[in-house]
Amino acid sequence: MGILVLVFILISLTQHGDAHGPDSCNHGGGLCRVGTCVSGEYLAQYCFEPIILCCKNLSLTTTES
Repeated sequence: MGILVLVFILISLTQHGDAHGPDSCNHGGGLCRVGTCVSGEYLAQYCFEPIILCCKNLSLTTTES
């Protein structure tokens, strides 16, 4: 029974509309964190909303060409 609950939770987390996943966060220069971002970081998106946040460094300057 516990395994079924865990599978349901994982499926519901991955199906959420605003959850981008850790690959998207890491590719964008962020880190997935549980709870809150640390000092010097901001919430850029969610890895798995609302529990796991994608935090990016405030001083990170990106230059895209």
